[in-house]
Amino acid sequence: MTQASIQHFINGQNTAGQAGRTQAVYNPATGAITGQVALANRADVDQAVAAAKAAFPAWADTPPIRRARVLFKFLELLNRHKDDLARAITAEHGKVFG
Repeated sequence: MTQASIQHFINGQNTAGQAGRTQAVYNPATGAITGQVALANRADVDQAVAAAKAAFPAWADTPPIRRARVLFKFLELLNRHKDDLARAITAEHGKVFG
């Protein structure tokens, strides 16, 4: 199994963050390392909060029907990739996939 590199998602971009530190992600059922997750520092959190605050006015001004379409598209993508998501959860939490 290839190891995943899990980064932060800030302002529409994947980023390793400014902390420069990672931590192993283990499958608790097997003890195997399944990936590495980027750890955040205060600057990373501040950047994420600033990006969210900057994005909020445009989202708030978006008509409800458009917001609903975005959320339904998100639901469609979740359903399309549910097996991939289930496998990821299985690897991270040690739960049975079946």
